[in-house]
Amino acid sequence: MILKNLQLTPVKKWVLGISLTFIALFGFFFLSIYWGWWGKLPDTEELRNLNQNEATEVFSSEGKLLGKYYIFDRQPVLYEDLPQHLIDALIATEDVRFYEHSGIDNRSLLRVFFKTILMGDESSGGGSTITLQLAKNLFGRKDYGHLSIVVNKVREAIIAQRLEDIYSKEEIIKLYFNTVPFSDNTYGIESAAMKFFNSGTKDLTLDEAATLVGTLKASHYYNPRLFPERSLERRNVVLSQMNKYGYLPSEEYVKNRVKPLELDYQYFSNNDGVAPYFRSQLKKELSKILDTLENEKGEPYNLYRDGLQIHTTIDYQMQQLAEEAMKEHMTSLQQQFEKAYGKNAPWKREDILNEVLQNSKQYKNLAAAGWSREKIMDSLHRKTEMELFDWGQKKLLSASIADSLQHYMKFLNMGMINLDPSTGAVKSWVGGINHKYFKYDHVSQSRRQIGSIFKPVVYTAAVEAGIDPCTYYSVREVTYEGGWTPSNSGSEEEDPYTKYPMATALAQSVNTIAVKVLFDVGLGNVLTQAKKMMFPDDLPAYPSIALGTAEMSAAELAGSFSSYVNRGKAAKPYYLTKILDKYGNEIATFEPQVAAQPAFSNTTRQVMIEMMKGTVNSGTASRLRYKYNLPNDIAGKTGTTQNNRDGWFVGITPKLISVTWAGTDDARIGFPSTYLGQGANSALPAFAILLQKMNARPEFSDITQAKFAAPSSTVQMMLNCEPEKRDNFLERLFTKGDKPKKAKKEKKGLFGKIKGLFKKNN
Repeated sequence: MILKNLQLTPVKKWVLGISLTFIALFGFFFLSIYWGWWGKLPDTEELRNLNQNEATEVFSSEGKLLGKYYIFDRQPVLYEDLPQHLIDALIATEDVRFYEHSGIDNRSLLRVFFKTILMGDESSGGGSTITLQLAKNLFGRKDYGHLSIVVNKVREAIIAQRLEDIYSKEEIIKLYFNTVPFSDNTYGIESAAMKFFNSGTKDLTLDEAATLVGTLKASHYYNPRLFPERSLERRNVVLSQMNKYGYLPSEEYVKNRVKPLELDYQYFSNNDGVAPYFRSQLKKELSKILDTLENEKGEPYNLYRDGLQIHTTIDYQMQQLAEEAMKEHMTSLQQQFEKAYGKNAPWKREDILNEVLQNSKQYKNLAAAGWSREKIMDSLHRKTEMELFDWGQKKLLSASIADSLQHYMKFLNMGMINLDPSTGAVKSWVGGINHKYFKYDHVSQSRRQIGSIFKPVVYTAAVEAGIDPCTYYSVREVTYEGGWTPSNSGSEEEDPYTKYPMATALAQSVNTIAVKVLFDVGLGNVLTQAKKMMFPDDLPAYPSIALGTAEMSAAELAGSFSSYVNRGKAAKPYYLTKILDKYGNEIATFEPQVAAQPAFSNTTRQVMIEMMKGTVNSGTASRLRYKYNLPNDIAGKTGTTQNNRDGWFVGITPKLISVTWAGTDDARIGFPSTYLGQGANSALPAFAILLQKMNARPEFSDITQAKFAAPSSTVQMMLNCEPEKRDNFLERLFTKGDKPKKAKKEKKGLFGKIKGLFKKNN
């Protein structure tokens, strides 16, 4: 009727009718989306309570970011922390009329409708405002077949207008920067700033801000880490847009567009970055703790979604130096290790390799699938392109699974922990040589025989029991009940008539004397002393413990040895101080766990410190002085186990306890010689290099310049004896052909089972 009254020509009527029909259909189509027929739209209440997954951050003791746990790497930032040039860069590049529209830029939308949708011209742009992009960032897009682009655009337009009704322009800018995806699976400007420039958002420079905004056009294509030239070109486009729309004076534009692209990329993956082994251990601990805590909804906190802030005791700078020290030493030690074995390396032996292959996950999976041994071996020896770890560089070469297993079998590994003895606070944690290729943690997971590291406990028990430190013991070998004859390490045979006081015996790590002292003080007293020092309860109750049959982790040893500089009180290692929720509320705190009572008297403590200082000044750890020229006050003890499988060093300074282990993960492969594998050569150098690095840093002077208190006059008198003596004629006469000694409360024949087990221990 309306068309008839307008007196239009038939053609015009037809065009008008088609147009009205199209408008009606589009209106119905729009309403169908609005009513949720294509999927529920978020209502006002949901938009007011936006809940985005946020990464949990781990901080060092000084508040530096160590790493993150996340599904999406996102960290929120306040509007006040957004520098103006960052906001200007976004507006000029993505939505120059942002402050003029209410979520939809009608001019741009019409261009998209006619050019992009009807004419298929994708070069015409997306017509997307910052608010529309925010809607997409928050709720994503779904697949609706051929209508996907239209349905998604309409959904985003509706959501955008609702967002504009709820939030101010400043709040929308903040929400946008907190949700927009950047390169390398990074969400939000704070995470991007930290990842690419090691900077907080508020500290981003103009060129850095322009670089990050530039990636928003295509986060992978303009990834500044992968494609620096493209990223630089795109950054300059952003600067040009800022200049074009009056956000950047021409002189500033010219100045910044010639700047090179300089990244300070930070890895926050499980394998990369600072302290990866520590973060892996921390994650296990946090999983247990968070299961006991509830959020405001009465649900357990989620490590990967709830944006928690984890504060630790780790010293960021010391951690970096410890990792550097480990790499420097292990690179050199690995070369010595492989050179010493030469062509006769055990990892090249066919019998060992076949055993490793048969125990491999790949072999077991194929065997379970019914493959024959011959077919499995053929598969495991088939070569393909693969990346193999090696010191200095990663190797990309043609190799088989068998080649890979053989390659990794040869690698020495290391564990090193440093802690504050007064509290047990862990300052650095190096669990291995490379977390990507060697997941096993040699600080907390690995429990190895500790060798001569246990000898200080024997001597501590002796002094505490009243045995004079100047009591002399012969180095002569004695055969004990069952035929056990402990001997001393070293290539040269010692004079059997030489006698050492306990201080010299400990400094030189004399096996025969350590066992004799244990028999004098009693095995039970030694075990009781160890328990007071927080040694594990499962120590082997045999006299052979004097030579280190006990298996312990580096972390356990560090806590026990802290008693020597903490008034006799052992401190259990701890590394968590507090956990905050994403709003900064404290939800858990953690305190040091220090023994309530001293494990020994202060006199005994002073005696043992002086004796272990002798180990460093003139004993098995003396290379700290003559090779590494360390002037620090240091006490310590080296340790080496049977067949040179494990090398240990415990470094004690007034304000730092350090325990280092070095060896292989395969028990069949030890060091080829005591010269190479002894703790003084395999483990001690990592501590020495770390201390050298700390000595060069003024910020560590409180630790490096700390001095042991002078021993009391009583202790000085107790240790005032000659470093060695020789048996006189009568002593030689009556000790010739010593009879076997019996171990108290030990079963007959015990040592016959372990005869010769500890021929080398230092």
